[in-house]
Amino acid sequence: MSEQVDPSHIMQVGMGFWASKTLLSAVELELFTTLGGEAMTGQQIAAALELHPRAVPDFPDALVALQLLDRAGEGSDALYRNTNATAVFLDKASPAYIGGILEMSNARLYRFWGDLTEALQTGKPQNEIKHTGKPMFDELYSDPDRLEQFMNAMSGISLGPFNALAEKFDFSAYETLCDVGGATGQLSITVADRHPHMRCATHDLGVVEPIARRTIEDAGLSDRVRTETGDFFGEPLPKADVVTMGMILHDWDLEGKMHLINAAYDALPDGGAFIVIENLIDDARRENAFGLLMSLNMLIEFGNAFDFTGADFAGWCKEVGFKEIDILPLAGPASAAIAYK
Repeated sequence: MSEQVDPSHIMQVGMGFWASKTLLSAVELELFTTLGGEAMTGQQIAAALELHPRAVPDFPDALVALQLLDRAGEGSDALYRNTNATAVFLDKASPAYIGGILEMSNARLYRFWGDLTEALQTGKPQNEIKHTGKPMFDELYSDPDRLEQFMNAMSGISLGPFNALAEKFDFSAYETLCDVGGATGQLSITVADRHPHMRCATHDLGVVEPIARRTIEDAGLSDRVRTETGDFFGEPLPKADVVTMGMILHDWDLEGKMHLINAAYDALPDGGAFIVIENLIDDARRENAFGLLMSLNMLIEFGNAFDFTGADFAGWCKEVGFKEIDILPLAGPASAAIAYK
């Protein structure tokens, strides 16, 4: 007897944008923040978020079915509240808020991904450069509000992996760290907070420095975390025992990747460590769907940029002269690829 074939997985993936946009709109409307630790009826939600009456109960009930809200009761008296996960990760009052990446996805990536077919056929980016002629980072750096939104988005999605790195990697043999492309300074702050003997520098362009300096001051770590400004393609990297790059290497084509790997090698002493935090694709390219989709996102954003496997990273680093490579799983789909000089 032939096996019964079920189309449900195909339909779930093919219509997945329905669920995605429902969540993105809920984040945009600040539904999870509005609920906080309270419970509200559908009518109260509609009033608080200024929704049309047609939006309820379908909108909150869809989020219940997607396991993004809890509901007690039935009908118009039913009470909706955050799940444990949305309370932690999607309420802006929570220190673990990751909604920034979803805010950016809603504002930018959702519409750009509508042109994925064109990207696959042409190899060209489908982001701002298609519409304005200016590269993505030029557009971001020209608008302080959008730049800060992007930085906050990266901070939210990086918090778990950075905490895992600070916990799992043995920093006892090192004293200094330079985080290249450090944005808000989050990685340096996380490492310095967990390891009091470490002195860290967050290295990025001058336009980013005020954001990082403010974040470092707010964390009370200005005595051990400093900001460094510079162009990592135009200047040598600052010397340090550990050089880190969090979600940086995947932004570039192979030539750009090799430039950064060489720059890191030159900045390190013998025995130093180069740590790259990325959504590393598994070597067989079968399992880490998020990493593979992120690589398609790099096509959308930059055209010739791409994500990579641990084996790819090991080959590049050994070509430069690094002696040993380790892969350290972090949080979710993220890993640290570590090259020792």
